[in-house]
Amino acid sequence: MDENCYEDQIWIWDTCFMVLFAKYAPRSFPGVESLDNLYKPVHEKAVTPLKVHLVDNPPLFAWVEKEYFDFTGDKNRLDDLLNKKQYLQKHFNWFAQAKSGERFACSPQNIHLNSIGADGFTWTGGASGMDNTPRGRDAGGYRNVLWVDAISQQALSARCIADMEQALGNADEAKKWNIEYEALKNKINHLYWDKKEGFYYDVTISDKQPCRVKTIASYWPLLAQVASREQAQSMVRHLMNPEEFGGSYPTPSLARSDKDYHHQTGDYWRGGIWLPTTYMTIKAIEKYGYHEEADAIAEKVISQQLAAYRNIEPHTIWECYSPSGNAPSTEHGRRVRPEFCGWSALGPISLFIENVLGFKEVSAARKEVRWRLKKNKGRHGIKNLRFGGIATDIVFDGKGTVSVRSNASYSLIINDSNYSVKKGDTEIQL
Repeated sequence: MDENCYEDQIWIWDTCFMVLFAKYAPRSFPGVESLDNLYKPVHEKAVTPLKVHLVDNPPLFAWVEKEYFDFTGDKNRLDDLLNKKQYLQKHFNWFAQAKSGERFACSPQNIHLNSIGADGFTWTGGASGMDNTPRGRDAGGYRNVLWVDAISQQALSARCIADMEQALGNADEAKKWNIEYEALKNKINHLYWDKKEGFYYDVTISDKQPCRVKTIASYWPLLAQVASREQAQSMVRHLMNPEEFGGSYPTPSLARSDKDYHHQTGDYWRGGIWLPTTYMTIKAIEKYGYHEEADAIAEKVISQQLAAYRNIEPHTIWECYSPSGNAPSTEHGRRVRPEFCGWSALGPISLFIENVLGFKEVSAARKEVRWRLKKNKGRHGIKNLRFGGIATDIVFDGKGTVSVRSNASYSLIINDSNYSVKKGDTEIQL
């Protein structure tokens, strides 16, 4: 999968996010296989025609592989990743000890990430993926703060590795990674939580004080499930506040209350709406049961994408969007990249399926589909949904009947009620 930026370079976090929508059409789009283009040059020193643009991009491999495994139930890939190649463990361990200036033959850039012991990491806008973010502004720059997303992504990775090890029956390994996760969880809540504002912030290296530049990166701790219920509630209040991340155009990359927020276009990561961080934030608050809020955000963002597609020339999917209108964002004054399904296809594919249609969770491992059915939407559903070896149609008639066709049996959970689907046709009266 190509993010459509440079022909000879690939990005870790672009590719990871593309897997999350490519999984819905694995016969057509080689999503998860594209990760091998990153694992092999980074961890096996394989020589390829593609360069890895930033080896110290966000470490999302374990999260994405876990999501892919849940959807497909592919234990062969899991065994190869964790038992044979150990790519996920290697990447976690490398990231944990990375030092600024390190070089990889597969990348044209030096590493910017720098591990600061157990407390976290310094990073840069480019390496973190948030290119022109003003984070670290009041502390004298990027190198003077510990980045909350970096340590939270490590916690997310540890949690996902533990879950996958458990799925393979490796109880001892799962226990080891759960211990790693708990240590990171405790560190994040001790060091990065600001009780005064009820928000996760980057912190200064010198005195471990909050660096109060409020960005969408602060929702990574929720995706890693390190927040308590009370902390999550506070974070959702900030998310839904129209003066910060809420309003008609939700999830700007920088809070509207920040002095560097660019109202008109978002100026890339100074307020621009990005589908990867929007998707992350939606999935993060869902972990704590905020489904109505998640669905409302998804519908607004997809509606913005659709309006921009219809009304702006060229009629296309954009790299990122304005926080104040149905238009693309800008990068240093010029319009952002068009023809950028890249990760922006997370909107019309993943968020549409998962939050508009409401198919919240699909698990091949458990042979289960969890549907948050909204009866007021009338007739809707999905056809030819494939997960694991199952192919199914699930359609609500808009009145009271769900018609299901499947090539195998599975459990369909509709608004917390469990129904047994048989091979062939099943009619469910709600």
